[in-house]
Amino acid sequence: MSRVITESIATTSMISPENSELFESITSDLSEKGYSVNQNALPQHLSLQLLDQLHVMSRKEFDTAGIGRQQDHTVDNSVRTDEICWIDGSSEAGEKWLAWSSELREYLNSQLFLGLFSFESHFAHYGPGDFYKRHLDAFKGESARLLSLVVYLNPDWETEDKGELVLYRDVHDSTGIKVSPTFGTVVAFLSEDFPHEVLPAKRDRYSIAGWYRLNNSIGNRIDPPR
Repeated sequence: MSRVITESIATTSMISPENSELFESITSDLSEKGYSVNQNALPQHLSLQLLDQLHVMSRKEFDTAGIGRQQDHTVDNSVRTDEICWIDGSSEAGEKWLAWSSELREYLNSQLFLGLFSFESHFAHYGPGDFYKRHLDAFKGESARLLSLVVYLNPDWETEDKGELVLYRDVHDSTGIKVSPTFGTVVAFLSEDFPHEVLPAKRDRYSIAGWYRLNNSIGNRIDPPR
């Protein structure tokens, strides 16, 4: 890990009981190895609400995913072929998801002094055969993204369905850690330190991808953008 993480003795009394075990696991893993994988860990009621939201959404609400941000944003089907829909909290499920992610942000800040300032996330849909080639969510010194968060929303996912996330420990790792996108699995990792990719699946694959960001506003430039 390139970023030194120190533990805090801050109180955790404000964390809801259903989240405390998961948040403690994520915190411990990030402190020790920079990434965390917790299967079937998102509270079931939230997982089910998010899945129900996906069921009622129109395909027209999804856009072809691109790479880069704002003026540097481009679509490149040789790199990724998924489609996304940003979560703005306008639905009840989206609002509860953002509340949950905010609670995790506050917990991580209290325990690890990460200085996480804001959060952005989207639903992601990978059709059969879709992929996202190996990449970093942030480049050192060039982005406010500090911590990546992924949650999977695929009931009854089988090993033969493929579509794993492969998380590489560093740029030299050629094997990686494979994570099956099973329902309720929560993955967190330091954005600058872990290259990763999404392998093609044999059936539709759904997830939420999100990023906790630092406040890098300078002068009249707002970063993260509102």
